[in-house]
Amino acid sequence: MQQYRPGGFRLLMPVVKNLIILNALFFLATMSLSGPRGIDLYRLLGLHYPGAGDFEPYQFITYMFMHGDFMHIFFNMFALWMFGNVLEQVWGPRRFLTYYLITGIGAALVHYGVMYFDIAPVVKSINAYLSDPSNANLDQLLAMHKFRVGQESGDIWISFNEFTRALAVLDGNPDSIPAKQVVVDFLTEYKAHFLNLPNVVGASGAVFGILLAFGMLFPNSLIYLYFAIPIKAKWFVILYGAIELYAGIANSGTSNVAHFAHLGGMVFGFFLIKFWHRR
Repeated sequence: MQQYRPGGFRLLMPVVKNLIILNALFFLATMSLSGPRGIDLYRLLGLHYPGAGDFEPYQFITYMFMHGDFMHIFFNMFALWMFGNVLEQVWGPRRFLTYYLITGIGAALVHYGVMYFDIAPVVKSINAYLSDPSNANLDQLLAMHKFRVGQESGDIWISFNEFTRALAVLDGNPDSIPAKQVVVDFLTEYKAHFLNLPNVVGASGAVFGILLAFGMLFPNSLIYLYFAIPIKAKWFVILYGAIELYAGIANSGTSNVAHFAHLGGMVFGFFLIKFWHRR
């Protein structure tokens, strides 16, 4: 049985240590600056859908240092320390950091690549009505999409209430020009709101890439689930990947967990390791 037994290695390698410190600082800053009058770092540094008004290219990097709550950052940093420390010892700091960033970016690309198939039809239907505000186009949009607006959504909630009243008017008078104008104004505002809603945060994609790398480099090393149940690293990685794939398909469009981002980190990690081995 292949075993990896580290001996005399540092408790924290430099890249792993600095990544943990950066994640902790970002988390503390997010908690400190949040509030009604504070700075919303989730909006600024979380990764928005490309094409949204809040999207910035740098978010492909910064989103990896943002986390939703303490348990989110704790488990990601624990896995980074547990598995990333070994990989940095084997690969060295430069290659490990390269791997971490590429798998994190790859995770985001896969996540939004999958989400495109949920977002694009809605945007297409909204654009169809805005270019031709016919009752048929409006009925098609209403049939396919449930508007994601609530009292916590800000000023657009007021516009949404005006929109619902305009729909009631159009039910009785389909040719009402004022009601159609209200619908056009709301859908223009809602399109920007809808595109800004997706916001990915967390190092989970890169961490799953690290988990995949550990399983490939040390497939027969034992991992203890719940500190009691031994399982080989290769089976642990396969099991986790299968669970994430199932969860991603089952909860598509309903879950806040970016399951396909986790799988994306694994996929990019797999091909990157194969590329390195080939060289």
